Amino acid sequence: MTAKPALVETPPVTRDMQGPVMRLTLSNPPANALSIATMEAMMEALKDARNDEAVRVIVIAAAGKVFSAGHDLKEMTLHRADEDRGRAFFEKTMRLCAEMMQMIVTHPKPVIAEIDGLATAAGCQLVASCDLAVCTDTSSFATPGVNIGLFCSTPMVALSRNVHRKQAMEMLLTGEQIDASTAKEFGLVNRIVPKEYLNQVVQKYAEVIASKSPLTLKTGKEAFYRQAEMSLSDAYDYCANVMVENMMFRDAEEGIGAFLQKRKPEWKGE
Repeated sequence: MTAKPALVETPPVTRDMQGPVMRLTLSNPPANALSIATMEAMMEALKDARNDEAVRVIVIAAAGKVFSAGHDLKEMTLHRADEDRGRAFFEKTMRLCAEMMQMIVTHPKPVIAEIDGLATAAGCQLVASCDLAVCTDTSSFATPGVNIGLFCSTPMVALSRNVHRKQAMEMLLTGEQIDASTAKEFGLVNRIVPKEYLNQVVQKYAEVIASKSPLTLKTGKEAFYRQAEMSLSDAYDYCANVMVENMMFRDAEEGIGAFLQKRKPEWKGE
């Protein structure tokens, strides 16, 4: 009798390099829930990409019809039976999620969300936490916690920093889904593309960004998020200093020289 081959369990997050672009795919459909295992796998991949010079841009995508339905409510409900009614596990989940979202924002590489389907609650938070987001015309978004007695307070942090306050409150208070065009109008996504072209468009988008100086991208991304939390005068003082330091980069010297000489720059990352 021929033995059946052992089943190989798919990791919750798979990695794939396409040129200078690392694709991280949520691979636990149908919900692609942000379980503890999924968040830990995502954070490990992000950490590995931080110092990998081959990685210039990161894309976060998902398998199946749902980008992510947010936290794993089944996993969380199981811990209601704990002696503390789940408090310790809930704290671990929320802290880990907050750490993962901040890791995306503070990551030295640009991060693009590629959405084909539904992104709700912490899944919507994940979209909002990425630097850029591209979705299909059939995608939808929601922060529906209010419908089950759980206000989407942590998704609110990312959402309120990406869309207008009244639009963020509309999503948070009603819990209703918004379609792709409304998400673009709100500022939650950058572009909407037909499903059949999503991967192609995102890859091209990522490669355009990857062609820039990696040191300049790192500097600019960090400055963007830091100045956004400052007063106007403090932001200008800070960014003026950033630009002076940026001008001292060899890459800036090379880039300006290449522009004046009408040639393609050769980045050294220094």
